[in-house]
Amino acid sequence: MSPSAAPTASSGATAGRPPREVARWVIELEAMAVRGLIDQLDESFDRAVEIIRSCKGRLVCTGMGKSGLVLKKITATLASTGTPSLFLHPAEAIHGDLGMITRDDVVLAASYSGTTEELLRLVEIVKRLGVPLLVMTGNSQSPLARHADVHLRTEIDKEACPLDLAPTASTTATLALGDALAMALLEVRGFTPEDFAQLHPGGRLGKRLLKVSELMHTGDQLPMVSADASMRDAILQMSGKGLGITAVVDADHRLLGCISDGDLRRMLQEGDVAWDQPAEKGMTTGPRTISGDQLASAALGQMEAFRITSLFVTDDEGRLQGALHIHDLWRLELF
Repeated sequence: MSPSAAPTASSGATAGRPPREVARWVIELEAMAVRGLIDQLDESFDRAVEIIRSCKGRLVCTGMGKSGLVLKKITATLASTGTPSLFLHPAEAIHGDLGMITRDDVVLAASYSGTTEELLRLVEIVKRLGVPLLVMTGNSQSPLARHADVHLRTEIDKEACPLDLAPTASTTATLALGDALAMALLEVRGFTPEDFAQLHPGGRLGKRLLKVSELMHTGDQLPMVSADASMRDAILQMSGKGLGITAVVDADHRLLGCISDGDLRRMLQEGDVAWDQPAEKGMTTGPRTISGDQLASAALGQMEAFRITSLFVTDDEGRLQGALHIHDLWRLELF
């Protein structure tokens, strides 16, 4: 059943219908509400983005009831994508929390009707402070919209409620517009995966965005021998450092090759092990490498693509900087 064919609230809308049909009716109405935002986008959205981008302070988000709950989520999304933000409850604001707003801030308020009393009282104070006011409402003629420096429309045809009363489609539309605002700001700020990682150090997502340089083995933990070192020394490095591999470098620490457990097994099978021969005689040339500024997820991709368990980390001149083993990535639970 399409939303346009849905009965009106007075006729009972979804009365007596199976729960799954009610769910389809609700989801279609909310989807229509979100799609309807596209035609409402205009230059006001661009102005809002520029005002927030130029803000020297924070974006203070505020709203009552369901709109307030939506604004809390929008606040979290903005803060996690590079826009310093906080949520201010409008009722608490007029009872002492106004000190959270400074003259360097921008205020973003949401009310579908645009007539929420607590917000209107807060707006009077915001205007006296000279702080830019951005408003999301479904009524461009409302008092809140008229007070706004920028009005962002969130008009819908109908709530996804059989009684057409509970905020449903309107709050979904507000949430979608808030997400659009956050992502537009992410783009204009040039926010990168590395920036995201700094703001999300915990959890699997943050771990995938760690850099190779933060995980690699260096210093005394790095298995490494010179080209003229003996195979015996190479084996001691492999067993002592616990990575099952050692790098072979020249006098300037440039990576020449490597010797792995697999190389040793092959040499033993072929009867070609001379413990005193130089490491460069038994090494494999052209080992896979990665730069330290690459992400852990990129290192994992290389290991999976080439079916290897270790990567050496080198600089632009080919000098050895570290080593990364697949166990280092397993510990991060990247799989």
